[in-house]
Amino acid sequence: MWSTAKGVLGMKKPLSSSLPQYPDDLDRIQPYQFKLMQHQEESAQQLVHKINQIIANSSATALMLQEIAQLLGIAFQVDCCCLVPAVPETGEEATSASWCAQEYLGLPHPDEISLSMHSPVVQCAAEPLTIEDISTIQNSLVVGCQYLPLTIKAVLAIPTRFAGKNNGVINLIKFQPYDWSESEKQRLQAIESACAIAFSQITQAQLITEQQQHLQKSDQHQNLIRQLTILSLSNLELNQMLQLVIASTAESLQADRGLLILLKYTDPLFRTRPRKQIPKAKATLTGEWNKATLTPRANRLDTSEAQSFLISDCGLCQRAFTESGSPVIIDDYTEQNDTWIAAPLFMLEELPAVLLMPLESQGVILGFLVLQQAIARTWQPAELNLVEMVCAQVSNAIIQSQTLRQVQTLVDERTAKLQSSLELQAKLHERTRQYVEQLRELNQLKDEFMSNMSDRLRYPLTNMLLSIRNLRFPEITPERHARYLDILEQECTKEINLINDLLTLQKLESHQQAPQFKTIDLNTKILDLSVTFEKQLAEKGLKISVDLPKEPLQLQTEVESFDRILQELLTNACKYSEHDTVVHLQAAHQVAKQIDQVIIKVTNTGRAISEEEATYIFDKFRRGKGRWTPGTGLGLALVKSLVQHLNGAIAIESLQISDSNESEICFTLTLPQFSDESKPYPESD
Repeated sequence: MWSTAKGVLGMKKPLSSSLPQYPDDLDRIQPYQFKLMQHQEESAQQLVHKINQIIANSSATALMLQEIAQLLGIAFQVDCCCLVPAVPETGEEATSASWCAQEYLGLPHPDEISLSMHSPVVQCAAEPLTIEDISTIQNSLVVGCQYLPLTIKAVLAIPTRFAGKNNGVINLIKFQPYDWSESEKQRLQAIESACAIAFSQITQAQLITEQQQHLQKSDQHQNLIRQLTILSLSNLELNQMLQLVIASTAESLQADRGLLILLKYTDPLFRTRPRKQIPKAKATLTGEWNKATLTPRANRLDTSEAQSFLISDCGLCQRAFTESGSPVIIDDYTEQNDTWIAAPLFMLEELPAVLLMPLESQGVILGFLVLQQAIARTWQPAELNLVEMVCAQVSNAIIQSQTLRQVQTLVDERTAKLQSSLELQAKLHERTRQYVEQLRELNQLKDEFMSNMSDRLRYPLTNMLLSIRNLRFPEITPERHARYLDILEQECTKEINLINDLLTLQKLESHQQAPQFKTIDLNTKILDLSVTFEKQLAEKGLKISVDLPKEPLQLQTEVESFDRILQELLTNACKYSEHDTVVHLQAAHQVAKQIDQVIIKVTNTGRAISEEEATYIFDKFRRGKGRWTPGTGLGLALVKSLVQHLNGAIAIESLQISDSNESEICFTLTLPQFSDESKPYPESD
């Protein structure tokens, strides 16, 4: 039932019911009523003064409202005083204050609201009263009096106005039936403006707090955007960047946990299939951030289980495909249908509130950004817009990374192919250069060979032709006749030997005939050969020194080839030795790798042989540079072929003699002693 200062709302009391019945009583009561009204005015002024002092001295707005409620409750001697500011325009809950008398403080609060709008008598101290005022008072009782210990029986309320708008309600409450007096209503009207100021300060403080929180969130969001911009321009590896992104985003939005999950599709045709179809894909955790108070994931989940899972095994991720076009927001996942079982990675028993935003590019979901809370949370539109912006940047970063990786792979492949092509071209160029060099050398050898052969052929033929012509003269003496015949025989022999050498060299290189081994006495063979060369060496002022083992040394070899080898080596020493020097001929026995060997060395003193000359000294038609001794260049080539024919090896060594321009030139011949142990030796350099 609603009433005004003149009576129950919609009902008016007779005027006589509030006046004295007799004139004498009227004369007696009028001075008392005047004094009472004066006292009430002074009391109302004191209340206003005290309220203003509370407003001026209180820094905490919630405490200020509580002090005013206590002041009014005691001043009006009510059971409870409840001050309820108007609901803010932002829609947030109003900050109310209640005071109860001492005798009611120990009583337990009921589980349900104690206010019944049909039982108490609610009176308003202000008039005229509008429908809006009635609704404001009723709402204030629901908000501020829902936890009172006893049932409300009587209420005196007044809406406060500031700047022409209702900004709060003052409720004086009795737990017993009570008829409010006019003086109480007038006092309540007197303090309405002061309380309106207090409510205004409360509203302003709430507005300032909300604006500060909004500015703080805006600063956090702008800072997050700056961080994401810096990260997008950095050279960090993708996984490192994603880890920083989820950490910055979750911390800025004050989430308990943040996850970044990327997808790898196993079905290449999924892009062409319907959007709501669940794909065959594997989800992998690439970034995680946990609030400091949250237990580390490693202590609760197996590492392999927590890192990846299949989309077909996670109902939470499947919603991103079935509920396309919007983020997945769940207040309490534990209350969802069992068919939507989520992967253990999300730990929904501890963090049941989930915001899952798909990372999407051109209609393809690349992964998910997940923010989790321990309790339900209302996501503001600005926050959702921020998360969408972060997801768009992350999606672009993933696409750019994949594109760069593909481009880098393509560049690496092309570079490798180009490098291989360049290397192949370099090898071909080098091989071509070598071929050209070899052709040039072969051409030079051909020229040298033709020059040498022409000389070796022309000179004997010329001598033979002259001898034949001289033999035709009839007056020639018998002595000169015999001389010309000797010349003819000698020159023919030279030509035959030259041709035989060429044929022998060709036969040895084609391996047309196996060696015919025979056992000889090496000491005797060497001595016989040295004797035959003593005269030839003496003509050049040379001597020969033979060093043989004391015991006879047997050798299984092809006699003709062995003789030719030593003859050519001794002939070479005779040609290139300095005058008045000694040619040393040594023979010895040695065992190498359980094989009996014969070592023969022919050493002479002469001009040094360079390392370059040593590489080709055994080649056909090659002669040392600057050596103009007549010859065909076949001698040492024939020696090498004969040595290989006997399964042996030959090497050359040039050692500089101290304090001299000359060197010791040593040819070392190594042959197997017995034919059954005869094995090919590596060719000498």
